[in-house]
Amino acid sequence: MDSNDLRWSLPPQNFVLESDQVHVWRAALDIPMTWLKRLERTLSVDECERAERFHFKKDRDHFMAARGCLRNILGLYLGTAPDRLQFQYSPYGKPYLVNELNREEIRFNVSHAHGLCLIAVTKCQEIGVDIEYMRDDLADEQIARRFFSASEVNTLLSLPKSQRKEAFFTCWTRKEAYIKGRGEGLSLPLGQFDVSLIPGEAAALLSTRPDPQEAAQWILSGLAPGAGYVAALAVQARKLQLICWQWPGWKD
Repeated sequence: MDSNDLRWSLPPQNFVLESDQVHVWRAALDIPMTWLKRLERTLSVDECERAERFHFKKDRDHFMAARGCLRNILGLYLGTAPDRLQFQYSPYGKPYLVNELNREEIRFNVSHAHGLCLIAVTKCQEIGVDIEYMRDDLADEQIARRFFSASEVNTLLSLPKSQRKEAFFTCWTRKEAYIKGRGEGLSLPLGQFDVSLIPGEAAALLSTRPDPQEAAQWILSGLAPGAGYVAALAVQARKLQLICWQWPGWKD
């Protein structure tokens, strides 16, 4: 399943997340300082402390913008002020909403790269999302051999060189989205599953080991967040309706 033909639309004033839907929000992180300050005021103490650990101001601002957007978006679904939301984390760092505030059983995941953020939201289903900016210095054969399965490496190297960078990041984001959806981090060996990676072909979780039935429990979707970016979504579901929203920020 792929969403390259979907548009990133501004949401209506009143929207509903149905049980079989996934909403993916795209948000720019280079925002006016007045907007950033409004978002910063919704963050928790520990989020502000995490932001301060970034060495570069741009990285710090992007982190605060991403967390602020996440809080505002989740607040829309729950009808709750963004600063009231509380998160808990899995042993591998995947965030969840605390149960007493999560009446709708919302599940979410967030990823950002090079000034662009994606936030995926659904109900009752595990979910993962990943976005990457296609950097020339990352897409090389050595890194592929380290992190991809043998089948994925063979497919990558069989492609014309002109397609390999996009294929590399296609593979990377789909694998990241899946392990983020599983919530197990790199404790899940990356060589134990295969994803499709040829540019233009449908996204798919092709095989999983040692349990071959696991692959049928997940849907992978490619996303088209913008020129120079590659992204992917993984949802533990048999079917879903995907809707892409553009986060509008504020109008001063």
